[in-house]
Amino acid sequence: MSAHTYEFEKLQGAGNDFVFVEDLDDALDITAQEVKDLCDRHKGIGADGVIVVKPPENTANDGFMHYINADGTLAQMCGNGVRCFAKYLVDHKIAGTDGRELRIETRAGLKTVSPTIDADGKLIEATVNMGMPILAPEAIPTTLDSNATTAAGVPYCKEVPLDSPFGIFRFTCVSMGNPHAVAFVDDVDAIDIEKVGAYFESCSAFPEKANIEFASICPEGIRMRVYERGCGETLACGTGACATAVAAYLTERTGRMSDLILKGGTLHIAYQPNGEVLMTGPAAYVFSGTITLEP
Repeated sequence: MSAHTYEFEKLQGAGNDFVFVEDLDDALDITAQEVKDLCDRHKGIGADGVIVVKPPENTANDGFMHYINADGTLAQMCGNGVRCFAKYLVDHKIAGTDGRELRIETRAGLKTVSPTIDADGKLIEATVNMGMPILAPEAIPTTLDSNATTAAGVPYCKEVPLDSPFGIFRFTCVSMGNPHAVAFVDDVDAIDIEKVGAYFESCSAFPEKANIEFASICPEGIRMRVYERGCGETLACGTGACATAVAAYLTERTGRMSDLILKGGTLHIAYQPNGEVLMTGPAAYVFSGTITLEP
């Protein structure tokens, strides 16, 4: 195997960082090992994942977000990543330079993004329609049995207790195109997330693993930490923020609008009466360059 050289750009949304590689000709085949090397924070660029900018399957849309976790596994969706994807399209004048709504294809379906563009034509913030949360246990997926129903009669897992070497945690399960399990605790900073999150991420209740969120209600909103599937703890997780806001509403801790306060910043989540979830947050350029990966 020969060495591969990639031109890249690094972007971040609320501290959730990504290596972007453009592939509008749909010619690249980045391997799982190359993704691990790119995301390595000591020997590579360092990131929570790699996003390859690919052409849309439907030409009426603006692009396909090929997202790969830092461990080389494919991911269906990333909320902070899709905002950064929109920024890449706008800033590189690929689409959306007139401020119109962007249509971005993901493995979790089509996402529409409303950009906020500054005087220099750069995207600084975006609102993403994340679609409707998936609550049915088998669709998340989780082997846990539903124990509650929504006002619309949809069964879901509400604060189901799961034991662990670290004690019992009660999880509300939500999918935003990828699986999440949310536990409300008194103090998120008291959780040893690298141990507790890792334990539940891979426990038998989640056959495809899961993103694990720990959240606390506070006067400013909802403070949360997340152990991302395939990444470990990250500074932010857009789909996790959405899942946590939905869980907080379903467990009657909040109303339909919440500020989710993460280590990397704050995301505003609106759980609409029609069931759709809107997420608003920043997207920022970090740096760009060229890297050669040895086989």
